[in-house]
Amino acid sequence: MTEDLGTLLRTLRDRADLTQEQVAERSGVSVRTIRRLESGGSTNHRMGTVNLLADALGLEEGDRLRLAAALTGSSAAAPGAGRQSQGMPGPAPAPPPRPPVHGTLAEASQELATEVRRRWRREEAQRRVHDPFPLPVRWKPAPALLTDRAENIQRLGPGGTPREVDLGGDLRSMAEVYLRIPSGRLVILGRAGSGKSILTIRLVLDLLESPAPHPRVPVIFSIGSWDPSTTALRDWLIGRLLRDHPHLARRSSGGATLAAVLVDADLILPVLDGFDEIAEGLRRDALDALNATSTPLVLTSRREEYAEAVRAAHAPLVWAGGIELTDLTLDDLADYLPRTTRGVPSDTSTDHGTGVPGSPWDAVLTELRTGRGPAHANLAAVLTTPLMVILARTLYSETPDRDPAELLDTTRFPSVKSLDEHLLAGFVPAVYRRRAPERDAAGHQPRAPYADSARAERRLGYLAHHLVRLDRERQDLAWWQLGDSLPRSTRTMAFVLASVVSITLADWLVGLLLTPLPLHELLLQGSLMGPAAGLAFGAVYALADRSRGGAAVEPARIRLTLRATHESLGRRPLRTFAVRFGHGLIGGAVMGIGCACALTLGRALAAGTSVTDPRIIEGTLINMLVLGLIFGSAAGLVFGLMAALEVPVDVAAAATPISLLASNRATAGRQFLILAPAFTLAIAFGGYLIVHLLQGTMGPLNWGVQDSLFIGAVGGLGGAASYVLAFTAWGHWIVLARVWLPLAGRLPWDPAAFLDDAYHRGGLRQTGAVYQFRHVRLQHHLGRAFRGRHRDFAPATFTPPSTGDR
Repeated sequence: MTEDLGTLLRTLRDRADLTQEQVAERSGVSVRTIRRLESGGSTNHRMGTVNLLADALGLEEGDRLRLAAALTGSSAAAPGAGRQSQGMPGPAPAPPPRPPVHGTLAEASQELATEVRRRWRREEAQRRVHDPFPLPVRWKPAPALLTDRAENIQRLGPGGTPREVDLGGDLRSMAEVYLRIPSGRLVILGRAGSGKSILTIRLVLDLLESPAPHPRVPVIFSIGSWDPSTTALRDWLIGRLLRDHPHLARRSSGGATLAAVLVDADLILPVLDGFDEIAEGLRRDALDALNATSTPLVLTSRREEYAEAVRAAHAPLVWAGGIELTDLTLDDLADYLPRTTRGVPSDTSTDHGTGVPGSPWDAVLTELRTGRGPAHANLAAVLTTPLMVILARTLYSETPDRDPAELLDTTRFPSVKSLDEHLLAGFVPAVYRRRAPERDAAGHQPRAPYADSARAERRLGYLAHHLVRLDRERQDLAWWQLGDSLPRSTRTMAFVLASVVSITLADWLVGLLLTPLPLHELLLQGSLMGPAAGLAFGAVYALADRSRGGAAVEPARIRLTLRATHESLGRRPLRTFAVRFGHGLIGGAVMGIGCACALTLGRALAAGTSVTDPRIIEGTLINMLVLGLIFGSAAGLVFGLMAALEVPVDVAAAATPISLLASNRATAGRQFLILAPAFTLAIAFGGYLIVHLLQGTMGPLNWGVQDSLFIGAVGGLGGAASYVLAFTAWGHWIVLARVWLPLAGRLPWDPAAFLDDAYHRGGLRQTGAVYQFRHVRLQHHLGRAFRGRHRDFAPATFTPPSTGDR
């Protein structure tokens, strides 16, 4: 007979001597939800919630099974009851099936699975994994010291005898091998370029395309950007889901984003790629954080870096099995390389008496089979990983005028390192040979092919250098972060100049249309108004930039619609409005003070009055107060109300970096179209109310129709343009990536076309909403080459952050 979930949960909580509030604090589940569960007031229970409560109560395996059985409505036998009755402890029963999800959560899970499958299918095709066939990826069991005990991997109870789990297989059976692991936790080890990323892509696709789909949606996360000292794993996963799938920013009935609900409901299978790319001083913290979880996951890493983290943490990834990728064999090379050449055989190829034309790779393969000299040793050491074989294929099989026999020249390539560097250095020139880039799966062709390989290599080198940080190196090449490598003072100067130009042009345009001022006076007023207001805006930007620690402005996950909804403001609309109003009030007040100074100074100069005249000083102070209040209240009101017009983006809006850029461009355009007239009306008509309230206190104040419309229009147009350029991701892209960096010669004038072209040529890959270099070794090589050519850049250093005394 099935136990009642509420009664059982209350009994287990009482046994743990915990109150509902204490359980809520430990688990993160609200007190209201716990009360509903214990009282039977809700039947829509989720396994993820029950697992959180079980963790908070510190339950053993048997009690966890009782909870799971109560949730699913099935009977729970004691662990291993059948075999223990025969005097032989056995493995614990398999965990109960996940309860079905319905409604919005099921729809979100299905949409995510569809989008993940579509993306990685496209990426596999882009990388030409199946041309002519996938390179073999094989593995062996990881060393016992780098995996957990078999009893823990199989989640056995006390005294359980582990069964033998066969983890052997190859690329074609990766999903089947993973499903053999009872805990669902796997570590994939391998040296650089050994095929870990390709293996994870195949695992994800096989799990998604299985006739019996995995209950969790497998999602690949590049874990190298995670800082466990500042961000919890759950929060980081949610942030990455929101970045790559903005439609998951929609709110559930409980108020949380769909991304948070999917993670909390245990509907995501994290595939964490690149543990070795986490900063050295943070790997122990990262492993400790992963060991604090029990969720199924897959982790990839180079062996040495993972082993160091295991030694530092005194434990491997708990409950995790492990495999280690092995090198390619000579037979693998002999099967693969000749089939990558489809052109005319070279002079060094032979038919071996068969009458069949030989391959340009014959000389290399013969040396590998029979050679004993330095050339054989170097080649045998280099051509052992899929990465180096792909580089060799690109450089020789796909470049008609290159002969792989030159790899045997020990004068040019006397060492393994020189051969490595040759293949890495030749990749960019090979993919940038003069040809039109291929169309993508949708039939689109990159807008502008870049055939100048030397220039392309310099620009890719700058992008690789841009990813360098003082204590770590990132892999995610995000279009909205391309200006991050510029000093903070340079970025601030760029946005000050953008604001100066915007407000000056707005002043001149509105003055020509609305005021009868002479041209010279109008030009003078605009020349004063722009810099004064621009500097004031720069102060607002610098303050905001410092408050967020210099972090880049994230892309908008929303779009604007004129159909305002209560849900747009979230669960706490008054709080949302108050926060937006406060930000707008401060920024607008500073802008108003700047405009007041410029207006007073301009009129004083036009009238020939000294700026030190007491009347001018008094008028300036009054104008600063009045315009500060007018601009501040107007900005606060507009920004607060604009939150009601925001809704999450569509499902496919962030399918690629280019589509995310287009989505943000459209959002920024709508923001300007809404902000400009809203600011104008709020300043013009709101000014009447404020002037009326201050009339008796400040003396006679003048706020005529012409002045109000002029100041309102200038503030509306110039303020909206300044905001869009400085406080949106698209604005940062325009000011820094489209103007500043091209002027400095670091990027082309159309960086989006350049990035897209580099992706279609194979130099970059797409991971969600960002680009990455084809391989981290290529990124390192290009970055080093760039710094070697530009001596004004200091060599990159990677100093691990302090971890205290432990």
